[in-house]
Amino acid sequence: MNTQAILYHVHDPMCSWCWGFREVWDQLRVALPSSVTVVNVVGGLAPDSDEPMPAEQRRIIAGYWSEVAEQTGAEFNFDFWHNCTPRRSTYPACRAVLAAANQNAEQPIIDAIQHAYYLRAMNPSDDSTLIALATELGLNVERFSSDLHSADTQAALQENFALRRHIKVYSFPSLVLARGDKLTPIDVNYHSHVSCLDTIVALL
Repeated sequence: MNTQAILYHVHDPMCSWCWGFREVWDQLRVALPSSVTVVNVVGGLAPDSDEPMPAEQRRIIAGYWSEVAEQTGAEFNFDFWHNCTPRRSTYPACRAVLAAANQNAEQPIIDAIQHAYYLRAMNPSDDSTLIALATELGLNVERFSSDLHSADTQAALQENFALRRHIKVYSFPSLVLARGDKLTPIDVNYHSHVSCLDTIVALL
């Protein structure tokens, strides 16, 4: 039996449910069999926009944060809604993940963006925030800044979106196990990695 498999993790670094899943996801990644390769796919929650969020939209999304905190125990810093000018724009953060991957820093920048957004009341819709995080991580900032808006990064973003559609994912976070041509959605459990792990191992 061929047990080689890919586990697609479809996420957006500015998706609050992805933040709620983060602790379980960290545990699952560590526990996965060595035959499973993890591939992060940025899903693109909200396209580029320079428009500030209307007050009602701010209220709704802050409500999502409260719901995620209640359901998962994840911590949120609600100062973000007072200290920043929120925009419904997550593509910049998604491009930052792809740009950092060019310097083998995909997971570190995901960590940094999530912590900046949810705990440090910083706005990852802003290039200045993303560049500051790259600086903190010790990346080549000139290269990162260039890659952030390069044609190659934009093409990679669209490829991620196409892959998301191919594996039929329309919500974040989502897990899909691929073995050859067979795709199997894995139920996301926000409280324990064990059920996800057991399902994946049983499918190998």
